[in-house]
Amino acid sequence: MKNYTNKHQGDKSQSSESPIGCFYNVEGRRLLLDRSGSGSPSVVFIPAAGMVGLDYLNIHNKISQRTTSVIYDRAGTGWSDQVKLPRSALEVTDELRSLLHTAGIPAPYLFVGHSLGGIYARRYAQRFPDEVAGMLLLEPPHEDFLTNTPKLKKRYIVQQGFTILRTLLTYKRSFRVLFDQMFAKWPDSIREPLIEYHLGTLSKTITERKNLNSEVYEEVRKGGKMPNIPLIVFSAMGIDPFMTPITSESFLRETIDPFNNVKNTTYKKFANSVPRGEHRILKNAGHTTIHTDCPDDVVEAIWNLLDLSKNA
Repeated sequence: MKNYTNKHQGDKSQSSESPIGCFYNVEGRRLLLDRSGSGSPSVVFIPAAGMVGLDYLNIHNKISQRTTSVIYDRAGTGWSDQVKLPRSALEVTDELRSLLHTAGIPAPYLFVGHSLGGIYARRYAQRFPDEVAGMLLLEPPHEDFLTNTPKLKKRYIVQQGFTILRTLLTYKRSFRVLFDQMFAKWPDSIREPLIEYHLGTLSKTITERKNLNSEVYEEVRKGGKMPNIPLIVFSAMGIDPFMTPITSESFLRETIDPFNNVKNTTYKKFANSVPRGEHRILKNAGHTTIHTDCPDDVVEAIWNLLDLSKNA
């Protein structure tokens, strides 16, 4: 078992210290980053909305056995300094680039972008194509979803209201069970602080998800083509366990198949937009838990992308 110690740069109160990683001063803010392993290109994980670097510790540890692996917390999330959310993709990618440079992690980078993190990975590649060696996107949002996503039918509105009300009364208990399952293999010293963080910031997750709006999609739509880099896009076909406490079962049953059809068509088209793009499907994974439901598939995809980037 890897020995995790808390190390940081500068002063910070004990209550806000991270279980692992270092703090770097970027534009007047302290941002948390953990680097493990050595080699190039460096694999950089960009978390989903409301998620943090430590959520990807299982993949981070495996990737570091072969090359440099990096997990971090965006400003406003995790153990990094707080800012008002949501923010533009321009702000987030500027911050990430400055953080990587400050931490002495040279390009090129292989980005692993999960959900909202996929938008940020794409925007980074559009803006700084020479710094990106490849990209793995786990259930990324896409601008075409704005017009193709199935709508909530009126008959489900009342059911949805009751589901949300029930969750508000018992949300900590419901979500703790889910987080316990998700992070079952994390070391105790990391699992408990991580779960406590998530249980205390569920509203922040909702706030950051507001970045999935037309303005951010428009940034990517107008940002230009993807560079010619190896790309793998993953679809998760299972029900997201973190949706079950807040979404009625009837709505999930009604919409999952139609949405998966739209999603897979969109992802396949997007992957085919670059010469070395590929769309892969994971039948037994949920959106939030894709990297814990199918960690071996995620690691294999990263190995594939590393090989392709080095053989280019």
